[in-house]
Amino acid sequence: LPDEARPVDSVSAGADVVAFSGDKLLGGPQAGILLGTRKWIEPMRRNPLCRALRVDKTTLAGLEATLCLYRDPENAIAEIPALAMLSASVETLRDRAGRLAECAKAQDVQATVVELKSVVGGGTFPGVEIRSYGIRIEAGERGAHQLAADLRDAPVPLVGRVEDGSFWIDVRTILPTQDDDVVKLLSQQCR
Repeated sequence: LPDEARPVDSVSAGADVVAFSGDKLLGGPQAGILLGTRKWIEPMRRNPLCRALRVDKTTLAGLEATLCLYRDPENAIAEIPALAMLSASVETLRDRAGRLAECAKAQDVQATVVELKSVVGGGTFPGVEIRSYGIRIEAGERGAHQLAADLRDAPVPLVGRVEDGSFWIDVRTILPTQDDDVVKLLSQQCR
């Protein structure tokens, strides 16, 4: 990913206030975070709207737990799903896609390994793409759009994309612990 200044670096470089999300790339709970100098943060804290907009204890606990993981970067990558997905090597993704395709084929699902691009998105990296691998599922007479809808509506939903008349699954968007569930769902939905 392209270098992006950390919020604390932006404040150190002279920004009075930096606003960022607790979820997305940070990988914590959904929250808006303001970081800045006391001169600007204190008046915001005293504003009556602060009470109405304050974060709840559950979100604070989740945010604290996430930030504590960042003390050890290797642990953060292992424990925060967004970081694990973004930092997965292309080789690892290719191997996982190969295993998924083989397992799916063993269940009579027409699956092939494909190289593709993952879109990082969000306000920090709009339009940034990174190499990835996935599997392409042939939907047959049902059609790729109907297969996509059926997979989204499954008890354990699977979200992919429809491209070139097939359903594509980007392995970067699936945790390794979910691979077996993906194969099971495909075997149920693609027969």
